[in-house]
Amino acid sequence: MAEGDRKPSVLVVDDEQEMCELLVDFLGRAGYEAEGARGGLEGLEKVRNGDFDVIVTDLRMRDGDGMDLLQGVRTDRPDVPVIIVTAFGSIDRAIEAMKAGAFYFVTKPFKMREMEALVAKAVDQRRLVLENRRLRREVGDRFGLQQMIGRSKAMREVFRLVELVADSMSNVLILGDSGTGKELVARAIHFGGRRAHGPFVPVNCSAIPEGLLESELFGHTRGAFTGAYTTRRGLFAEATGGTLFLDEIGDLGMALQAKLLRVLQDREVRPVGSSKASSVDCRVIAATHRDLKAAVREGTFREDLYYRLSVIPIRVPPLAERVEDIPMLVDHFLKQFATRTGSEPRRLTPRAMDALVRRPWEGNVRELENIVERLVVLTHADVIDEDDLPAHAPAEASFAPWPTTGPLPPLREVERRYILHVLLQTGGNKERAAKILGINRRTLYRQRDRWAERGEV
Repeated sequence: MAEGDRKPSVLVVDDEQEMCELLVDFLGRAGYEAEGARGGLEGLEKVRNGDFDVIVTDLRMRDGDGMDLLQGVRTDRPDVPVIIVTAFGSIDRAIEAMKAGAFYFVTKPFKMREMEALVAKAVDQRRLVLENRRLRREVGDRFGLQQMIGRSKAMREVFRLVELVADSMSNVLILGDSGTGKELVARAIHFGGRRAHGPFVPVNCSAIPEGLLESELFGHTRGAFTGAYTTRRGLFAEATGGTLFLDEIGDLGMALQAKLLRVLQDREVRPVGSSKASSVDCRVIAATHRDLKAAVREGTFREDLYYRLSVIPIRVPPLAERVEDIPMLVDHFLKQFATRTGSEPRRLTPRAMDALVRRPWEGNVRELENIVERLVVLTHADVIDEDDLPAHAPAEASFAPWPTTGPLPPLREVERRYILHVLLQTGGNKERAAKILGINRRTLYRQRDRWAERGEV
């Protein structure tokens, strides 16, 4: 339906003047802005110069038939539904019109109330189409390239590559430390390209146990394994027509790497427990904080999969390499959190901004965002000064020595305390904590779960 309070508009196209005027008059009394056109050529001219919610047209006319008008509408105004009116002997042509995109067809003679119901249904359809388009545009605005903040040389190169690859179907590998915004880059590629109308399906390969990840990606049949009570579509199927984002691809085990490679090569998935493969239609964007070239040399990542994924590599720079972007990012986050809380945006003094610029930012943009949010919540003044900033705890801080007297804690408790200490020193950054500890991040999650079960967290 049209925006605002104006009545829905209908264009009636018929070369029989009496029929045209009768229908225009009836729809006008039914609450529509109805207008007539005497023939297909006049109707097409009015479509190009006006804004109609529905078009009702006769199929056979002396001055350009309904099929010509339908094709013109589909080209110029594809969101406008077209109702075809036809005589009984032209049913085959009417079916042809439906295949060409007509909303519905009505045979003569028809009841006016029947036409009114069809027009109302067509108006509702157009309203839904326009609303869907608006929502997709809002999502695109929220996750598009314009949401990536920065003017540094390193970020301008990222922007350039995102614009170049958005419309292609080539696989993209996004490289960068944790917290640099790799998923934001992936979303900008998706919403900036021809697949923006389709779903964006993210999956964190390190957050799902490998035994379940195969089922998550490819789906499974009922009874494929214990607990598989129903058949389930995989994420490749969920991403049909859109993009599948495989985050932390470097944490994928070798067995699953081989199966993923097969899917990328054959463009087919075979659900767990099924002997039948089905085709997939989605773009794959992968991301990792790991050095995959080193992993290939070490034999922990397949070389053929690496080259299949990294057709177009994009490196997202750490914040330390783009410190000139920090003031822009701070301003962006201050406005963002002010909008959420319904308050006026705060501002930082030059001293406070300089102190932020000089920080090492091991947690990258995510750490900066967390600090700005903390400042907005905990600082009540309109102006934030250097003294308001949280103290920076260096990651290399020493581990407190154990007491030399009294009972010593068991090894399990020593391990727990040390892991918690490293997490504290890294500001809760599990990626970096796992790297310092020399363990996989999944191991860190499993330890946390065990502590929770024992009530030790």
